[in-house]
Amino acid sequence: MLNIVLVEPEIPNNTGNIGRLCVGTESKLHLIHPFGFVINDKNLKRSGLDYWVHLDVTEYQNVEEWTAQIRDKSRVFLMSSHAKTSIYEANFQDGDWLVFGKESVGLSEAVLQLFPNHLTIPMSKLIRSFNIANSVAFVVGEAKRQILINNG
Repeated sequence: MLNIVLVEPEIPNNTGNIGRLCVGTESKLHLIHPFGFVINDKNLKRSGLDYWVHLDVTEYQNVEEWTAQIRDKSRVFLMSSHAKTSIYEANFQDGDWLVFGKESVGLSEAVLQLFPNHLTIPMSKLIRSFNIANSVAFVVGEAKRQILINNG
């Protein structure tokens, strides 16, 4: 199972879509407060459709609460459009932590300094970033592909 972490998500539809992706890929969703919406927001539920009840989700009040329960910090991958290493250069494993920042600004410098593995999704220079739900889908797809190949 992959662990998908959203740090301070702002848009309920994105979080709902990512929740649905987590259910479909048997991944666990970790949400770190503060949120830009209320977790029972109708848009969040609508985006997750009727799959939200099947979602394995944990909420944390802050980054410190989340990081305190990570056993192997080398298996945490932070996504940043400023990273030099592509997601296609990483070696993903079952149980990895894939971390995404808030939609408006990404991950803070303080969070980026907590872990050494920073990855980016290759993209055209015509855009600054992908939508977060699309970004999560890219990375989860690549990680699942690698895990399937490595586990035969």
